[in-house]
Amino acid sequence: MKRGFNCFPLVVVSLSMLLEQPAASQEFKPSKIIETVVHTGPGGGSDLFARAIAEMLQKEKLITQRMQVVNKSGGGPAVAMAYLAEKKAETHTVGFYTGVWVTNPLTTVEATVTLKDLMPVTRLVLEPAVIAVKADSPYKTMKDFIDAAKKNPKQLNQSGGTITSRDNLMRLLLQKATGAQWNFISFPSGGERLSNLLGGHVQMMVIEPQEAGEQIRAGNLRVIASLTEKRLASLPNVPTIKEQGIDVPLIPQARGLVAPPATPKEVIAYWEGVFDAFVKTPTWKQYLDQNQFEDAYLKGPALGKFVDALKDQMREVLKEAGAKVVR
Repeated sequence: MKRGFNCFPLVVVSLSMLLEQPAASQEFKPSKIIETVVHTGPGGGSDLFARAIAEMLQKEKLITQRMQVVNKSGGGPAVAMAYLAEKKAETHTVGFYTGVWVTNPLTTVEATVTLKDLMPVTRLVLEPAVIAVKADSPYKTMKDFIDAAKKNPKQLNQSGGTITSRDNLMRLLLQKATGAQWNFISFPSGGERLSNLLGGHVQMMVIEPQEAGEQIRAGNLRVIASLTEKRLASLPNVPTIKEQGIDVPLIPQARGLVAPPATPKEVIAYWEGVFDAFVKTPTWKQYLDQNQFEDAYLKGPALGKFVDALKDQMREVLKEAGAKVVR
């Protein structure tokens, strides 16, 4: 009897250890380099954003493995999205999405992957945009550019990304609202888009403050309109497009993290935990201020609702802009 009584605690301990093991095995931490996919070439907005995030996460010691940015450009976001789709259940691959990952499948019959086919993990920011020209350009305001485009239809050029990108959609909306006509020249990377503007090969560009900041500060670019509801704090003398008498829908640019299909839930939980901590850091808050980003952190069911709402909103914007919607 005594021996049996003494053994009982050992049995309890053993059972409790067995019960704890599954929970412990559910935890995930990366064990190798994290492949980080973006749809733009070097120097593009997504490329810059992903590299900045990767650097800040390491600085804050929130990740133990390096995030290696991989550029998968082509077909707008189609190549990057298809690549992630092929990485089904891969635990060491993530991507950074933007609004074009929502709009491209809406207008492209050949698109086989949508953002909802992947696994959105977080929304991190909403990003404003501005309209910029070369510093020595004759266009001081958006009205100047519009008037010139009306006087010389299809003679002026705008550099940009894909036809479903925010820059081209804004062109279509502006043309419809004003009757002006100018060309859209697509380039595969943000660096090429910007260099063609600085080189005088195109006359205008819709660009994010993150991409334009250095060239604005250096005096190489002039911002002639802000595509925002209110003037940007960093550009207080630049009027919004509506202040200049042009009333068009403003297109949101969301940026966030996405994982391949069927990514294990413990991997999703890991990244949610990383970004739960990251968005509270001074490093992140300073980055938001410097780049005029709106802090727009979302995850879980709220993120799913946002993606659905954005798809509906962009479908209407595309129709307003005169683009053909296929789904």
